[in-house]
Amino acid sequence: MALHIYNTLTRKKERFVSQEPGKAKVYVCGPTVYGYIHIGNARPAIFFDVVRSYLEALEYDVNFVVNFTDVDDKLIRKADEMGTTVPTVAETFIKAYYEDLEGLGIPRATANPRVTENMTLIIDFIKELERRGYAYEQGGDVFYRTGKFEEYGKLSHQNIEELQFGIRINVDERKENPQDFVLWKAAKPGEIYWSSPWGDGRPGWHIECSAMARELLGDTLDIHGGGQDLQFPHHECEVAQSEAVTGKPLANYWMHNGFINISGEKMSKSLGNGVLVKDLRNMYKREAIRYFMLSSHYRNPLNFTEETMEQAEKSVERIANAVVNLNHRLQAVGDTGSEVSPELAAKLAAIRQLFHDKMQDDFNTPDAITAVFEWVNEVNCLLSQAVVSSADLIAAKQVFDEMNKVLRIYTAESAELPSEDIERLITERAEARKNKNWARADEIRDLLDAEGILLEDTPQGMRWRRK
Repeated sequence: MALHIYNTLTRKKERFVSQEPGKAKVYVCGPTVYGYIHIGNARPAIFFDVVRSYLEALEYDVNFVVNFTDVDDKLIRKADEMGTTVPTVAETFIKAYYEDLEGLGIPRATANPRVTENMTLIIDFIKELERRGYAYEQGGDVFYRTGKFEEYGKLSHQNIEELQFGIRINVDERKENPQDFVLWKAAKPGEIYWSSPWGDGRPGWHIECSAMARELLGDTLDIHGGGQDLQFPHHECEVAQSEAVTGKPLANYWMHNGFINISGEKMSKSLGNGVLVKDLRNMYKREAIRYFMLSSHYRNPLNFTEETMEQAEKSVERIANAVVNLNHRLQAVGDTGSEVSPELAAKLAAIRQLFHDKMQDDFNTPDAITAVFEWVNEVNCLLSQAVVSSADLIAAKQVFDEMNKVLRIYTAESAELPSEDIERLITERAEARKNKNWARADEIRDLLDAEGILLEDTPQGMRWRRK
């Protein structure tokens, strides 16, 4: 089976074929850095990290770009509130973003371009649009002439005549057409600005991504991704800008993840029900957060509740217990130098195939996780046997490592080690049993039980795990 992706542009699943064999160019719209990222931002961050990881598992060299919008109205307002500058606000929250990414087990992108570091590039892009007749200046602002781009609306599947901007906002009378959007904003008194052929100002939101994506990844991307809310107007406007300049598709595959609801309600500032990632990380393990985000298909909405997070924690604990038990048994068995049993090899091959079949079907992570639990069941059966070969254990471990390298819903750190006090008590209990001091041994077991530590006496020796 080959990798297939649901393409928002065509509204169907298509076989993924990169422009250059063995290489994949991926651009994902990143945060506007005026505050801490919330759970809604975390979903695309985790999901597209898995996309990147799976492409790498398929041996693609992935050029993965996630931008920072580090100047816009929100940053200007935030700087005023904090009594500081826009660059200081941006630096503060870019640093926080990287901390959240690390806390979610997400490696950094190949590149994180910033708007403020690419101003000349952006201005040149607008000049090119103007030269081609797609942009016009009015009072220091520059607008995109949507009427000239015949395919405007093709990504979001909206008819340009049906786009009712005027219902929600007052239409700027300087626009030739209500659907025209801003490419360059004239600076207001006291605002941060850059010099341009149209006067001092700063870029509009949409033009930034068009310019930076082209600079870092070329005229056409293999995959362009982001949240469902970006499909229109942001990505639609990117298409209009980029394709007006290059005459080529901006991206061959468009991917959009669904929304996150909070206890069944849409997350919004007005409801005050947003959950910040930095707070979420203090409440739950990263593995549970990742598991939760991947437990529903990325195009479907996802409902965040305390109950779903508790279920996620129990699920990753079940996985962790199987891995810890496997590693413990492998350490106890040592190297027996035997061959993998044909029956186990067949079962592991089926699990591995199931995982890849589901991942290649538009990154179906919930069904891929089903393969992980089939592995857990198989390993638990394997470990229940009195005699197990190291070859069988190693083969099982390799299949899990292959799946987990993509999903990263288990880390060695998540299988918490006991503190020095717990270690001391475990040692003392072993000594008490050796001396046949059963009362003290039972007392220590009860004490450890109260600390959430379960002791298990196995043929390979005593081992512990958290409840």
